[in-house]
Amino acid sequence: MAKDSFAKNVEDKGVPLADRLRPEKLVDFVGQEEVISEGKLLRQLIEQDEVPSLILWGPPGCGKTTLARIIAKLTGAEFIALPAVTSGVAELREVIKAAQDRRKFPSLERAGQTPKTILFIDEVHRWNKAQQDALLPHVENGTVTLIGATTENPSFEVNSALLSRCRVFVFNQLDDQAILKILQRALKDKEKGLGWKKIKIDKKTLEFLAKASDGDARNALNALELAGKTAKPNKEGKLEVDRNLVRESLQKSHLLYDKKGDEHYNIISALHKSLRGSNADAALYWLARMLEGGEDPLYVARRLVRFASEDIGLANSQALTQAVAGYQACHFIGMPECNVILAQVVVYLAKCKKSNELYEAYLTVQKDVRETMDEPVPIHLRNAPTKLMKDLGYSKDYKYSPDFDYKENQEYLPKKLKGKKYLK
Repeated sequence: MAKDSFAKNVEDKGVPLADRLRPEKLVDFVGQEEVISEGKLLRQLIEQDEVPSLILWGPPGCGKTTLARIIAKLTGAEFIALPAVTSGVAELREVIKAAQDRRKFPSLERAGQTPKTILFIDEVHRWNKAQQDALLPHVENGTVTLIGATTENPSFEVNSALLSRCRVFVFNQLDDQAILKILQRALKDKEKGLGWKKIKIDKKTLEFLAKASDGDARNALNALELAGKTAKPNKEGKLEVDRNLVRESLQKSHLLYDKKGDEHYNIISALHKSLRGSNADAALYWLARMLEGGEDPLYVARRLVRFASEDIGLANSQALTQAVAGYQACHFIGMPECNVILAQVVVYLAKCKKSNELYEAYLTVQKDVRETMDEPVPIHLRNAPTKLMKDLGYSKDYKYSPDFDYKENQEYLPKKLKGKKYLK
């Protein structure tokens, strides 16, 4: 490719690969099929030019900003982006004034149409209540269509009044195949990507990069671009990118931790068994291995909630409370701040008295249920809201426990399981 290519020029001007490679059409948008594929609600709203104000909630690099730009282009709307970190009410007023003027004085090419303004606020959760309140009336009267992007749970971080006027769409972390597809496009695209460069990278190295990017397309593209800039030409004159160079370009120490491979399951198993064995030190170590390796803290928190009932149960009923509180706290603040919260939960669970009675009991119940799924409910336990049901004997001879000081002699299980005990 000629040295004066578009991609070469924008690279020289410092435009990142991740930014210039953003797709401009829905057909080129990768990932989030459960939200944006053919027939889905959001896809229909975009195609019908009926897009309401939106909150896009998902992890970094999953396509929130890209989709907002695509929506603006497909609907012919003016696209204005405000980063919540560096903007506030003053900047918002300027945007609203411009949007109001645009509605009053539409351009000739849009004669007969009400000009639309899409206001994209990145990290909208960082705006405080006063800032969000200032935006509310302009979303309500349609002056702007808000598209807010957030990595935090909008239920906690976005004012309820503003949230009620928006549709929330949840974006998932991109899987390895989606990242791989984006990387392959970057290597082939000669106009916006790296196709004008002679980069040599084998499939396994590219797959390694995709896995190590934590589902973050921007992270993957930044690493690929940096590797391409620092790679040395081989004898054939091609820029050879190997795994070591990818590792350095990612600038991470945790690349050996494969979140979807054997090591992932080995380490969560080690954490679980250390907790079961009441070894708080070992449990802390395996927790740190996961978190420093880039594991989703909410995955760890979910496993701890399960452990609290499976291995502690009624031996300490506060264990479940601690685990659930830890999960909620992780939702609030995320990594790296939530590391000490998970550490607290792990140590607490490790030091608790253990009992798997509930777990064993449920396994037995589960087996019995599968074998007696059609067993009728004893007639004295059935509800009798109608006269017909009462005439049929429903609820007849039922003993109301308070009338018997909770010492009534009464069967509560199906006939085939009469007298069965699941708990010690």
